[in-house]
Amino acid sequence: MPTYEYDLIVIGGGAAGLTSSGMGAGFGAKTLMIERDRLGGDCTWYGCVPSKIMLNLAKKAKIRGRKADWAEVRQTLDYIRDEVYEDADHPDIFRKMGVEVAFGTAVFTGPHSLTLKQPDGNSREITSRYFLIATGSRAMVPPISGLDETPYLTNHSLFELRELPESMIIIGGGPIGTEMAQAFQRLGTQVTVVDRANEILGKDLPEFAGMLRNEMEKEGVRFYLNRSIQSVSGDDRRIMVSISCADGSTKTLSAAKLLVAAGRQPNTETLGLGQAGVHVTKSGISVNDRCRTNQRHIYAAGDVTGRFQFTHMSEHMAKVAVTNMLLKVPMKIDARHVPWATYTDPEIAHLGPTKAELDAAGTRYETYRFPYKKNDRAITDGVTTGWIYVYAKKFSGKILAADILGAHAGDLIGQFALAMRNGLTLRNMADTIFPYPTYALGARRAADQWYIKNQSVGLVKWLKRIFGYRGPLPDLSDPDRIV
Repeated sequence: MPTYEYDLIVIGGGAAGLTSSGMGAGFGAKTLMIERDRLGGDCTWYGCVPSKIMLNLAKKAKIRGRKADWAEVRQTLDYIRDEVYEDADHPDIFRKMGVEVAFGTAVFTGPHSLTLKQPDGNSREITSRYFLIATGSRAMVPPISGLDETPYLTNHSLFELRELPESMIIIGGGPIGTEMAQAFQRLGTQVTVVDRANEILGKDLPEFAGMLRNEMEKEGVRFYLNRSIQSVSGDDRRIMVSISCADGSTKTLSAAKLLVAAGRQPNTETLGLGQAGVHVTKSGISVNDRCRTNQRHIYAAGDVTGRFQFTHMSEHMAKVAVTNMLLKVPMKIDARHVPWATYTDPEIAHLGPTKAELDAAGTRYETYRFPYKKNDRAITDGVTTGWIYVYAKKFSGKILAADILGAHAGDLIGQFALAMRNGLTLRNMADTIFPYPTYALGARRAADQWYIKNQSVGLVKWLKRIFGYRGPLPDLSDPDRIV
């Protein structure tokens, strides 16, 4: 067997890279992790963490009823990001695990070799038995006329603003655009969202997405949906965006800042993948269900594959990759139980195939619903907007998918993910004791509806006859009744 300097080289220090590096060292592999910037990746510095900080501060600003102090917002952003970094992402944490950490740009020079271009200008030639590519993604900039000559923000620059803009146009009504629209509106910016789709959050249940949009419109966010952007122009003081209208005319929108949140694209261009013989497309590095590329010793995980753009899926894919790579234990990506959430107010979350996908596949199922307005904890907290929808088999109660709109939806969807992944049915959930009063009890109450829908007059007649009960027969004429 050829001798290599390392057993495993991980390229990228985001969620997938950190997870795989720690696992590699934990399994006894001599591991090197290469990161070109700071450990933590998009999630810590430009994505999940700062966006949730913003949403939390924006919620507080709404409660106070006054515009936020942007200096305090920036201070909080920097403090918490640094705290997360020091607690979970600092290089010394991984060095203590046995991971060697190096900074610079990695470029493949062959199937088992690469050049590390270091910040000081020096280069280092390195070889490894295995590689895991986890270089993540960046904001995709659409080909809009004038955009290249116009100042715009992405998630990489948004959280570094020195002043709170008085107005902002956001291109894109996906999770990033929607979360930041609500956050900046509540902080004191007049926000306008433009998207060519008919509704925001195109992967979520349209009914719930519409309800969320209505709530955001009440707060003052303006939406221009089903509109294409003709051109963009402006400078650091003012931005103009020309959009097409349904009647064929053109409307010009104006704002102080422009945020582009129109999707993501993988970071693959500088890796020299051709030298390693790795197949890559515009969508990302091609991998199979074991996260292996077309090269048996090279794996990829996270956003760079273009398959799932969630931090939790990056971690999952890293576990799949390292388990297959180093332990030789067959493990596949669990694509059937992928949850996601958008952390607006109210939150919106989903698990499994969408309702449209179930219908297109001809799947037979029942929808079990429970409204937040019947959840006592939601009532006491004054957050009764929302629903829990669970799609399951009528007789067995097998859970197929779920949609949730409401407070803590991102936390609640995890209960259904656990149940669905481990074969627990709605009956199992309904028979489980949940503490009262909690939002979690709403999940159990949704499961209770399986019993309600399977109740029959015939069964009650039989019970009355056997036991001599004298009460009236229940009225089960409403198939959509919720108890």
